Amino acid sequence: MAPEFALALTGFGVLLALIALRAPVGLAMLLVGMGGYVHILDWTALGNYLKTTPYHLFANYTLSVIPLFILMGALAERGGLARDLFAAANALIGRKPGGMAMGVIGACGCFGAVCGSSVATTATFARAALPELRRYGYDPGFATGTIAVGGTLGILIPPSVILVIYAISTEQNIAKLFMAALIPGLLAVALYILAIALIVRRNPALGPPAEPPSPAERRTAFLNVIPVLLIAVVVVGGIYGGVFTPTESAAIGCIGTLAVGVLRGTLSPRQIRESLFATAETTAMIFAILLGAEVFNAFLALSQAPDLLGLWISEQDYPPYVVLGILLLAYIVLGAVMDELAMMLLTLPVFFPVITALDFGLTTEETAIWFGILVLVVVGIGLTAPPIGLNVFVVSGLAKDVPMARIYRGVLPFLAMDLVRLGLLVAFPALSLWLVTALS
Repeated sequence: MAPEFALALTGFGVLLALIALRAPVGLAMLLVGMGGYVHILDWTALGNYLKTTPYHLFANYTLSVIPLFILMGALAERGGLARDLFAAANALIGRKPGGMAMGVIGACGCFGAVCGSSVATTATFARAALPELRRYGYDPGFATGTIAVGGTLGILIPPSVILVIYAISTEQNIAKLFMAALIPGLLAVALYILAIALIVRRNPALGPPAEPPSPAERRTAFLNVIPVLLIAVVVVGGIYGGVFTPTESAAIGCIGTLAVGVLRGTLSPRQIRESLFATAETTAMIFAILLGAEVFNAFLALSQAPDLLGLWISEQDYPPYVVLGILLLAYIVLGAVMDELAMMLLTLPVFFPVITALDFGLTTEETAIWFGILVLVVVGIGLTAPPIGLNVFVVSGLAKDVPMARIYRGVLPFLAMDLVRLGLLVAFPALSLWLVTALS
């Protein structure tokens, strides 16, 4: 084993140990990357690197889309748009067995078009929908599990902050990745609704039907949901139609969400201020991780570990789909014990060159886009899979009377559907690439 490769493996081990000790992920990656950089070169080289890298990283115009999408989601969360979506979905299908749970999934899918955060979507619907589900006698495990997996649609339905970071890290086109994510995201909604239908068919007591709303209540619910649907259409449709860049679309979405909340009186000055502070905190956290990942990736590049790993895999002559399966399995395992953003930034420098060097019968750009969608799906699985499903922790914090083990049991049928969806996307890359080809 080459000394540099052994050093890279040691760096990974130290990094994982620091994360296990609950060190901030960005700081852990920064320290390990700096240590490896100095070990291969020297302190002077590291100083010269750090003089310019942070500026060039954060002066990247493309990064401005991240705080804008986060702000749009924060304003939507505090402006009551999630409640409107759930009320409309409940008015449409709530009177059927499991209908309110299906309404949660549908509303989460629509909310994902104005909120690129999984955690924000989960927390919002845990507050907006869980009391209603409990009031109508839904099983606590089933209700909380539905909300936990529904929250993953916050990153699966474009726009997605995770997908933006993937695009920046791998130098891919953000708009094309958003196009590629739409059909897999809608497939997730369909499969989750199918899972709910199968669950309540087997045991109707888990999701009893709700009382049908009056015509006036139904009309009010549908009228209230029009603004958020218009915002979603403008934001996503503008990107797909080439009318706006993702950054411009995010800015328009922020203005639209703010205007709707202010005009309807659901966004007070205090809530706007809270949204700005929450956006600043989340953006700072993401940027700290991005800087740590940049330095750690520079260390890996100096060690030549990604090139050496790619060369070793090519020498083994494994079929491309076997290599892909191994990498996706690694993502699922890591996603169950790590933060999704850190996991992605930690592995992409190693996994991405390996995947793009393999022959799947696609162009290099198509392979990169397809792999990005697969990474997005396994990140979503990690958000709900035991033992550390972040969305489960969020729901558990808001439903303190429901044991976490019971929430995980409620999630399991949906995880089975996630694996079905992952298999379909691996077997049929066209599910991810058709819309890109059609709109490009």
